[in-house]
Amino acid sequence: MIRSLPGSSAIGTAVPDLGLRFFRFWCFTFFLILSLTVSALAQTGDRNSDYYQGWLKTALRAEEAIDASRASSAAFEVLRKDLVDYRQAFQRASSENVQRITTLEGQLQALGEAPADGSDEPVDIASLRNALTLQLNQLKVPHIVADEAFRRADGLISEIDSIIRERRTKRLLERGPTPLNPNSWQAALAAISKTWLALWYETETQVRNGTTIQQTMNDLPGILVFLILGALLLLRGRHWARRLGDRLRAFGGRGTGVWSFVISLLQVILPLAGVIVLVITVELTGILSIRGSLILEHLPGWAFILLSFHWLGEQLLAARRERDLIEVEAGRRREARLMIDLLALVLVLQDVIRQFGLLENISAEVNAVLSFPLILAAALVLLRLNRLGLRQVGAAREDEGDGEGRIAAGASRIVSFIRRSAYLLSFAAPPLAAIGYVNAAEAMIYPAIDTLFLMAVVAILQRFFGDLFGWLSGRGQSVHDSLFSVGTGFVLALLSVPMLALIWGARTADLTELWAKFLDGFQIGETKISPSIFLSFVVVFAIGYVLTRLVQSSLRNSLLPKTRIDAGGQNAIVSGTGYVGVFLAALVAISTAGLDLSSLAIVAGALSVGIGFGLQTIVSNFVSGIILLVERPISKGDWIEVGGLMGYVRDISVRSTRIETFDRSDVIVPNSDLITGTVTNYTRGNTVGRVIVPVGVAYGTDPRRVEGILSEIAQAHPMVLMNPAPSVVFQGFGADSLDFEIRAILRDVNWVLSVKSDMNYEIARRFEEEGIEIPFAQRDIWIRNPESLTAGATRNAATEMTKTLETTKPDLTDLQDGEAEGDGDADR
Repeated sequence: MIRSLPGSSAIGTAVPDLGLRFFRFWCFTFFLILSLTVSALAQTGDRNSDYYQGWLKTALRAEEAIDASRASSAAFEVLRKDLVDYRQAFQRASSENVQRITTLEGQLQALGEAPADGSDEPVDIASLRNALTLQLNQLKVPHIVADEAFRRADGLISEIDSIIRERRTKRLLERGPTPLNPNSWQAALAAISKTWLALWYETETQVRNGTTIQQTMNDLPGILVFLILGALLLLRGRHWARRLGDRLRAFGGRGTGVWSFVISLLQVILPLAGVIVLVITVELTGILSIRGSLILEHLPGWAFILLSFHWLGEQLLAARRERDLIEVEAGRRREARLMIDLLALVLVLQDVIRQFGLLENISAEVNAVLSFPLILAAALVLLRLNRLGLRQVGAAREDEGDGEGRIAAGASRIVSFIRRSAYLLSFAAPPLAAIGYVNAAEAMIYPAIDTLFLMAVVAILQRFFGDLFGWLSGRGQSVHDSLFSVGTGFVLALLSVPMLALIWGARTADLTELWAKFLDGFQIGETKISPSIFLSFVVVFAIGYVLTRLVQSSLRNSLLPKTRIDAGGQNAIVSGTGYVGVFLAALVAISTAGLDLSSLAIVAGALSVGIGFGLQTIVSNFVSGIILLVERPISKGDWIEVGGLMGYVRDISVRSTRIETFDRSDVIVPNSDLITGTVTNYTRGNTVGRVIVPVGVAYGTDPRRVEGILSEIAQAHPMVLMNPAPSVVFQGFGADSLDFEIRAILRDVNWVLSVKSDMNYEIARRFEEEGIEIPFAQRDIWIRNPESLTAGATRNAATEMTKTLETTKPDLTDLQDGEAEGDGDADR
């Protein structure tokens, strides 16, 4: 009989009340936090509202400018920069509170849908659903607004890029006045004279200004210091660089080319620093006007072009280098370096004309007349360099048979194609400029020069990194023909691609746009792939893979050898650990990277059908490899025979098994053959096996005597087990002998051939001592009609005699000649 406990009814009613109070307390706490969150959002909402209003004004201004299409390209670039800043801000805003939104959606899903039939639900649950929905909507609104603004900004940026590209294309293909018109020459000379006189007059006026003189006198000590320092750096900088190089060579690496490269850089940096100091000195004096100051700002850049091209010529054509990058005849090196310096001078003068056009707003006729001589000079210099026979050294090794020569030949073909394309452009640029397409000619000839310069710099840097690696590794010049040199060249070429794009007219905004899209990744269904996601996947998977290999190594070398598991079992455990570790590393990497592969399930299912038919053999071998590792019908080190092939198992992988035959050759057997075919394993479980030695004796020999001798031989061998004892079997009466067999169980069947050879040697020795004959095959031939053979032999002898007489019979003509000669002698 069960009795109710005292106070049990009170406890039963108290428990629901306690749960209800706890639930109400939780709801009150939630609403308090929600109210605080809403107030915080309200405070930040004002700032966000001001920012958004600024965005709306900028977007409206951009749309008006795009519709009018009257703003300059520079104005469009500034407007585009503002739009890019807004777009980045909206992109960041669209990715905020994603985890919180996911949590709220999960909470609403846990509460379930509201009753659709209009029935009432508990007030607390309804209030909680409404609060969660309100908070979710408040968090989603900024996401929706940011996404809309992001798309609007992105569209405006694309429209601005289209306008700028159309303008640049139109300018490039626009035909202007021809520079060969003599009427334009006088206008060009007048423009130059006017600019020069204006610059001279402004400078003279500035020098005579008392304020300028007073400022110069006040700053005279500093001006003198800067003047002396700049002059010393400019005039003695190269000498100082050589002196410093002699000290650096004391640290080692003499003859490697490393310090020579460093010295060459210092010979550019120190004089360039001197030019910069002199420019600062002139600015301190204040003697230049606005035009002079604008020109002075570009002076360090022009000095850098001259110094860098001169450095390039020294690096490419220095006679003291053991490994030249360019092949030129010894007598033409100086001329080639002069041509490279002339290219630098042409580039400087072209930039001077461009700055002159920006200062004076010169006409198209004047610009054509001033630009055409420089285009023609650049083309002539490039053609002269081509005639000097400049070609990359790698092209000379194109016919070499080694692998490094073929790699260098492949790279040299690309370099040769670019070089020939640049020289081809030098043919086309002057005629285009002559007929009025000056902009197109400049867009061809000057980028061609810059491209050749960049290619040469990449080659020089590749050689320097090779010299540095050869010095540090102790391999010397041989490193230039190694994989390191090829990899370094590939990386440098890859890094030079953006610079090539800028040289040939790409805008920095275009490159940043491409980089932003690259970083943003691409979408496949609901899965987003980006470089950051891919990098995180690779890093996590690499860590998991390395840990798996470390565990395998510990199992193979430390733990498993101390157990009683055989070698095959140890190999199966190590291999299984590797497969499981790689699989887990892939799963962890996918989850860490945040990849959602559920959307790819349908595509993967569709592809699996086709892949299944195409790769069914590989899949069969893979499954067979798993079965071999689990069931272990064969193990590493077993002696097996499969498909008429016999040997030792050396390795079992998921696709195939490697067998080493007795002639020391490796045979790869698909795992499916080991599962579906017949396999003989001679050493499965143990190494005990049987040997059979056949032997025959001549008829007339006592069989019992032979049996005793063979038993003694078998029992005397140390590899033969006595339990079960060896036996001698009288097999029967053969065609030529009495046939016996020795059948014995060996301790190790791997020695079966040696045991058989030892027993055969012993059998031959004992049979010789006992006078027992080992017969060999003999045949007796009986002829039924020997007389036919005798008659045939007689006929054959007569025939041979006749042939002999015909062969030895003298020629009748010779006999007659002999008789005539005899008669003549008789007459005499």
